[in-house]
Amino acid sequence: MSVDDASPRTDLAAKIKPDVPHAARMWNYWMGGKDNFEADRAAGDAVARVYPEIVRMAAESRTFLHRAVRYLAGEAGIDQFLDIGTGLPTMQNTHEIAQSIAPQSRIVYVDNDPLVLVHARALLRNTTPEGVTTYVDGDYHQPEQIIDDAANVLDLTRPIGVMFMGVLGYVADLEEMRSIVTRVMDAVPSGSYLVLWDGTNTGQAVSEGADQLEESGAVPYHLRSLEELGSIFDGLELVEPGLSPITHWHNENSARPIDAHGAVARKP
Repeated sequence: MSVDDASPRTDLAAKIKPDVPHAARMWNYWMGGKDNFEADRAAGDAVARVYPEIVRMAAESRTFLHRAVRYLAGEAGIDQFLDIGTGLPTMQNTHEIAQSIAPQSRIVYVDNDPLVLVHARALLRNTTPEGVTTYVDGDYHQPEQIIDDAANVLDLTRPIGVMFMGVLGYVADLEEMRSIVTRVMDAVPSGSYLVLWDGTNTGQAVSEGADQLEESGAVPYHLRSLEELGSIFDGLELVEPGLSPITHWHNENSARPIDAHGAVARKP
């Protein structure tokens, strides 16, 4: 269902629970945004006290997205993007970067959070006359429905850049995570790309931060080992440098590593 066909804005807003910490709003808070509530800020501060690097992770995850989209649009020739679990719109979203390089780019954003949908209506607009930008209300636990909706905008016979940016840590079971990604990638043609990052259990502090997140009442985030995260890319061709800290991927001014790893990989 496209955002144009979704429930009226007032109905979406009525579903928002400001007293319960929410992932998208917490990330917005860590990135310095204003689309969050006191419960989100309290939970975000609790996590940051035990894992201060979460604030840097939020910022670095965005710059990883920027570099990955620039690579796909500029070097790989991709002009169709499926951004699943996009979260709250912020500066320099996927469509803005892609359409600045390939003006004809078509972007489908996917999320099922009511606050995200409200903001998407107002903020996710084309930046070029020939481009297309739209939003679908979808749950990544139902990838076939996402693909069906995306097919209204994207040409599934041409390569697509599929993006899961820090969202699959909310899937508790690793096999289910693999299944979600596999089912989406099976539906797109050869020459498509997967861009994915998630938090990794590469430090004691980040594990304590994940524990604190769960204690705050927010949805738990499940850190993966490097081996587990790497297995998501099985059968795909990793773009150099492969699975790496998001601070290092195609970054000439790479900062110190952080407990979040990702990669870009091509479907052969």
